[in-house]
Amino acid sequence: VAKGRVYVMDRITKPIQTERIHCFDWKSGEQLWSHTYPREYRNVGYTAGPRASVVIHDGLAYALGAMGDLHCLDAASGKVIWQRDLLSEYQIRMPIWGIAASPVIFSDLVILQIGGENACLIALDHRTGAERWRALDDQASYSTPVLVEQAGQQVLVAWTGDHIAGLDPTSGRLHWQYPFPPRQMVIAIASPVISDNRVLVTNLFDGSLMLRMNPDRLEIEKIWQRVGQSEKQTDGLHSTISTPLVLGDYIYGIDSYGELRCLAASTGERLWEDQTVVPHARWGTAHLVPNGEKVWIFNERGDLLLTSLSPEGIAIHSRAHLIDPTRDQLNQRGGVTWSHPAFAYRHIFVRNDEELICASLALDEAE
Repeated sequence: VAKGRVYVMDRITKPIQTERIHCFDWKSGEQLWSHTYPREYRNVGYTAGPRASVVIHDGLAYALGAMGDLHCLDAASGKVIWQRDLLSEYQIRMPIWGIAASPVIFSDLVILQIGGENACLIALDHRTGAERWRALDDQASYSTPVLVEQAGQQVLVAWTGDHIAGLDPTSGRLHWQYPFPPRQMVIAIASPVISDNRVLVTNLFDGSLMLRMNPDRLEIEKIWQRVGQSEKQTDGLHSTISTPLVLGDYIYGIDSYGELRCLAASTGERLWEDQTVVPHARWGTAHLVPNGEKVWIFNERGDLLLTSLSPEGIAIHSRAHLIDPTRDQLNQRGGVTWSHPAFAYRHIFVRNDEELICASLALDEAE
């Protein structure tokens, strides 16, 4: 959601397989423009549609499809400024669930994790699409990189299929990397969480890893790692889809079967677990978004919860059902709503496979 517009992508399969980029007016829901292009999905599981968020910057919209189609459009009109077929141009070694990491904007660059040959990460000129740098020969993961300051410099922290890496976002030069090969398969989805010079990553099979960034030098070291025997017998936090939330000295996140957990950030020790936020189910998902002293939680059943989180437990102040689950994303348990919501203008925007909904969060409905 940006400048009064709501951007979203989807996919249709008839009469041909097609990805679409849509723009709506935030107040009325009126469709302002739509761009459609053919794209056949090959060797990609969970075929509901594109995974990455549309990114808005400097009047331009960047939309990345599941097979690596990248479009730069005029954000107001939908006119295509440039486009790239990254799959063919970079010989992408396609991840099982397609390209999922959202574009990252740094200065005049668009940075992407795509898993190309000697080009796991690439940076393109945001105005022309011309390549500015490429880096690493790692497998791609589904995790969106994040930008952070370390030792007085900007650092791009990327969780690839093989490492957690810190790179110079201007040149792609590698500052540091920490090996984190998957025990079973690449399933890194959550973004790295940065807090007080610490980097937290977590996934379904490999548990949680906490690293420390040296504040004075471009170096990284391990603080702790917690991993259970399996996705059912977990230790610490085995997050599947949602990115954990770090508040001070505590970590809050959703474990492999939907358990909301609180960990001590210093050790990864579990302090408590709650199973009222989302029903118990494999890959149970909920997204946590802080708002002042409270935390919004949107779960996979389409419910929005207003909560307070502390080392003592969770307090649920209110709960409302906003949207029904649908089956394209997961044809189990009546479907899911796995897409992350957007918050803007004192409203929340949520979607499933069939509809997009805007709901007011204002105390005074007239505002």
